[in-house]
Amino acid sequence: MTSAQPEQDSPVRRVLAQPRGGPTVLRIVLGTHLRRLREASGITREAAGDAIRGSHAKISRLELGRVGYKERDVADLLTLYGVQDETQREEFLTLARHANNPGWWHKYSDVLPSWFETLLGMEEAASLIRTYEVQFIPGLLQTADYARAVTRLGHASASEAEIERRVALRMRRQELLSRPQAPRLWAVIDEAALRRPLGGTAVMREQIQHLLQVAEQPNVTLQVAPFRIGGLAAAGGPVTILRFHEPDLPDIVYLEQLTSALYLDKRSEVETYMVVMDRLCAAAETNDRTAGFLSDLAKDY
Repeated sequence: MTSAQPEQDSPVRRVLAQPRGGPTVLRIVLGTHLRRLREASGITREAAGDAIRGSHAKISRLELGRVGYKERDVADLLTLYGVQDETQREEFLTLARHANNPGWWHKYSDVLPSWFETLLGMEEAASLIRTYEVQFIPGLLQTADYARAVTRLGHASASEAEIERRVALRMRRQELLSRPQAPRLWAVIDEAALRRPLGGTAVMREQIQHLLQVAEQPNVTLQVAPFRIGGLAAAGGPVTILRFHEPDLPDIVYLEQLTSALYLDKRSEVETYMVVMDRLCAAAETNDRTAGFLSDLAKDY
């Protein structure tokens, strides 16, 4: 972008017209464009930090979309980067205001860690979600009773009220799969997750029946990775890869840990995980054979 002539169809204007993903994605888009402006101007993060009475670390967090924006900071950065056109400046400031609006998940903030909030925003903006799960059914495909059992396992000291709040959050999260313009979900589930009887036999029977029903949705592809195919090169844990409608957002690899998560967006890292995911999908049962596998498994419960 230049200060002399605003773009007729700027990326900022495009994302404002179709703000998918709520504040999380808007922050990332805004940060991406501010970083490009800074780099095009030949300005260091240290100099940009000084301009907004902050540090280079604050600029880094802003450019990665990890924190909210103050309009004054955005205005000062635009001035520093030579953006003088009033229309163009107003687009950035409008984006900053929208990026500070709370997402639907804000009302669950009492049970929602900040590192997971980022994933919820990314799921809302995704066009494709590819996931591999080893120990549990993917959260987007869990029944309420199964989610309740998983939540109790991870939060043994939580009250019943807190457990129900966490389950309600998970159920609300799943609504994105049935909305208009829903993302495509491509899930590979390890047989171990299906054999582990969380919540008891009745809960598992209902969960497997739910998987069979969800797999009939046109935007859901479900595969089982059975024991018989041997070892799987999946870094020893669950992996999720997200692709977005917004072309300025790179593919993201999400790796969940016990009390935090990693978000990888470097092309080399994403490509490595993409290769792993492709191998998993090639080795696992096809979508059609998975339905038969699940139907047979349901009889064991």
